[in-house]
Amino acid sequence: MIADIVVAVLMLTGSTMAFTASIGILRFPDTMTRMHAATKPQTLGLILVLLGAGVRLWDTIDFGMLVLSGIFALLTAPVIAHRVGKLAYQEQRIRDDLIDSDDVESPRTD
Repeated sequence: MIADIVVAVLMLTGSTMAFTASIGILRFPDTMTRMHAATKPQTLGLILVLLGAGVRLWDTIDFGMLVLSGIFALLTAPVIAHRVGKLAYQEQRIRDDLIDSDDVESPRTD
């Protein structure tokens, strides 16, 4: 009974986070804010859904696959976000008011 409530709360919270991430991707104006919406709440939503499934599947062999899926998501989301951000910066598709200084370019040693 209590496990069912925990699973329901985790699944609904995770689904809500993933849904708000998808709304953010559609509504945010530029690449950097869309990248934030695609990585932060979406990854947290996925982890919450996987935790809810893990509570339900604790005694089965499928629990290991849930753990591996969560680890894979946590390892790949920052790498993809970094690549998207760097590509957007290189193609100058970011707003000028988002960056105070040019931290990507290497400093000159003249």
